Amino acid sequence: MAELGFEVIGADTDKHKVDALAAGKVPFFEPGLDELLEKHLLTDRLRFTTDLAEAAAWADVHFVCVGTPQEKTSHAADLRFVEAATRGIAENVTKDALIVGKSTVPVGTAERLRGMVAARIPAGVHVELVWNPEFLREGKAVGDTLHPDRIVIGGASEHAEALLRQVYATPIAEGTPVVTTDLPTAELVKVSANAFLATKISFINAISAVCEAAGADVTVLADALGHDVRIGRQFLDAGLGFGGGCLPKDIRALMHRSTELGAHRAASLLQQVDEINMGQRERVLDLAIDACGGSVLNRRIGVLGAAFKPLTDDVRDSPALNVAAALHLRGAHVTVFDPEAGDTARASFPTLSYATSIEEAVEGTDVVLVLTEWDQFLVADAAHLAQLTLSPRVIDGRGKLDARTWRDAGWDFRGLGRAAA
Repeated sequence: MAELGFEVIGADTDKHKVDALAAGKVPFFEPGLDELLEKHLLTDRLRFTTDLAEAAAWADVHFVCVGTPQEKTSHAADLRFVEAATRGIAENVTKDALIVGKSTVPVGTAERLRGMVAARIPAGVHVELVWNPEFLREGKAVGDTLHPDRIVIGGASEHAEALLRQVYATPIAEGTPVVTTDLPTAELVKVSANAFLATKISFINAISAVCEAAGADVTVLADALGHDVRIGRQFLDAGLGFGGGCLPKDIRALMHRSTELGAHRAASLLQQVDEINMGQRERVLDLAIDACGGSVLNRRIGVLGAAFKPLTDDVRDSPALNVAAALHLRGAHVTVFDPEAGDTARASFPTLSYATSIEEAVEGTDVVLVLTEWDQFLVADAAHLAQLTLSPRVIDGRGKLDARTWRDAGWDFRGLGRAAA
């Protein structure tokens, strides 16, 4: 928002995070964000505070961007943080304002929050709450913010819509389409998008099992499917499946809410999507055990990748670390390398060993698993790496390696849904 020309104050309850941001330090890895933060701290258009009352009294537009993690005792979304942030704004607002929800929430949440706001705002102050879901991809979040592929505005009056069109004037002028709708539809757009992508991933992973049984190659199959404009090639790489802080918890929250609303077929579909996805981790684990002759006990295993996807240091529900930890529990000596997520991985899984380079992770191994598709893994010198191993065996857990290149370099190559040598 500072880049788009506005004066911005960021409020958070975490003083350590606020202090770091005020000092120009981003608390996570996101390409391009460091430079943007430093730039606008210098322009004085951007500042940070732990004083929610100050922020609420100052701003004209309040974006609620807090997390909605999965509840510990169910698949439902935990809405405590959204409720607390919204309540804090309403209790401290001193002038007419617009509250804009961006957090991913179950359908029906916004209407309930409207009631909470109405019961708390001072007399004579007009505050409207609308929903404007975010569609940011980790690793590409800066570009997705400044150049979104769509802007969804839900439940807005004519005045609120005009104000948000002013906020988003730059991307709208670039041609970004604006979708205006009601609150429930706006709330459902983000979770439905994530559920569709998750379904696409689980579909190709289910088909990869058919390919293995039939002797087919799922990568060629996916390429052929991708030429169909109705399908497209993205999210059709068979492998370890999805993870991270969004897709898993979002499809489970949608599953839970669908059941509450009586939409049982949607819930059943999402249950299958989730089960297929989680099953991929077991399949990769089985490939590793098989490559080691039936047991990984005291075997040395190199794992390339810890983040749930490239261009991030996010290891929340990371399939790569899940597999690495499972191998460790079976008695393997596991060494993990990730170009950005080493520190966050070590904080979550301190019992694993960590390398500072591909070579260090591969050296002396019985089998190597490529579990996050960082570019440097895909273009690595396969012949050189083969010489470092005890036995050059590689498992492509992401369907991204060129099988012929690795086999020609002397590797025993295996992958989910991939044709045999």
